[in-house]
Amino acid sequence: MKKFLLIFLLLALAGCSSRPALSKAEKELIAGSPDVMRVLTVADRKDSLFLRRTARDFSDRDLRSEEFRTLARKMVRTVTDPSQDGVGIAGPQVGISRRIVAVQRFDKEDEPFEVYANVRIDSLYGPMAYGQEGCLSVPGMRGTVPRISYTDPATLLTVHDTVSGFTAVIFQHETDHLDGILYTDKADSLFVK
Repeated sequence: MKKFLLIFLLLALAGCSSRPALSKAEKELIAGSPDVMRVLTVADRKDSLFLRRTARDFSDRDLRSEEFRTLARKMVRTVTDPSQDGVGIAGPQVGISRRIVAVQRFDKEDEPFEVYANVRIDSLYGPMAYGQEGCLSVPGMRGTVPRISYTDPATLLTVHDTVSGFTAVIFQHETDHLDGILYTDKADSLFVK
């Protein structure tokens, strides 16, 4: 019986690989990118295929790393750069297939940009909000789309938050990116702006 429990424990620990450490290539991309990172777009086939991947969580070690802090800073610089002028961006959009988003919090004073790691939408409630969406990775188009927990990098604790209004739309849009979904997959209608 003890042998069975030991084998079960080892298998359970081996199964915890859903949070693998940042790869050498990911670390090199983070370190080697300029402060305003290149945004992947659907116009490039390789980019488009990358955007369709499901992003992985960060390991606890990576959440405390300089690479994570650098990536968070560069993502905010990218989304706020006048060449982009966005309200949110997800890791896959800058070539990092990890569950990280930078979101402008219109529901907070001064509307700051905040970065969230290992973010997930836990539940949806209330009436579905519809709104115009666009995407840095799908330039030149807009669409109408029907419309949180995360890991705090400082404490490594899971935080639950409630968001609503336009901020909730941004969270949903960026979380879709983490699951390989583009807003064009859900749009009732699309038009060129």
